[in-house]
Amino acid sequence: MSLIGKEIQPFAASAYNAGSGEFIEVSEQNMKGQWSVVCFYPADFTFVCPTELEDLQKQYATLKNLGVEVYSVSTDTHFTHKAWHDHSDAISTLEYIMIGDPSQRISRSFDVLDEEAGLAQRGTFIVDPDGIVQAAEINADGIGRDASTLVGKIKAAQYVRNNPGEVCPAKWEEGSATLKPSLDLVGKI
Repeated sequence: MSLIGKEIQPFAASAYNAGSGEFIEVSEQNMKGQWSVVCFYPADFTFVCPTELEDLQKQYATLKNLGVEVYSVSTDTHFTHKAWHDHSDAISTLEYIMIGDPSQRISRSFDVLDEEAGLAQRGTFIVDPDGIVQAAEINADGIGRDASTLVGKIKAAQYVRNNPGEVCPAKWEEGSATLKPSLDLVGKI
C-alpha cells in the first residue's frame, strides 16, 4: 500500500545526533514544520549501508540549504549508531540524526520492515512540513541509492507545494517550464 499523500504515523524513538554527538529523543513532531528525508537502511556495521549514508552526507549541506532535515533509521539502537559513528571512517563524517528503531515500529509504519529478517529495507521518503509523504523509493537489499537524486525531487516537491495548480514534468529542473493541467493539454503532450 502506498504511503504517498498520507501523514506519517506517530512515533517516539531515541536517536544519535551525529552533528552534536548527543543522544536525543525524536518523534514525528520533529518532522513537522520542515521538509524531511527519512532514509531507512538494514543495519549498522554492514557493507552497502555505509556507502549510502556517506553519500547522503555529501548532499547534507545542499539539503539543509533547501530547509530539509535528514533522518537515517535502522532497527539498531541509538547506542549502536554512536559506536558505528565512532569506529567507521565513512560514518564518522555524518552530521545528521540517526534514529534507533529496535522496536521496529517506525520501519513497520513506513512499510519497509522485512518481518522475517527483522531489518528495515532500503527506503527513502520525502516528507513535507505537514508530515505528508510526497515521495518514496524502496530498493532491494543489494541495490544502493544515489542521494543526489533527492535534491531534484525535493526542489520539485517544494515548487508544486508553493505553486498550486502547476506540476513538474519528467526531468524538471529548477527554473524550467512547468505544466498547468487542463483540458487544453489533453493529447497535446
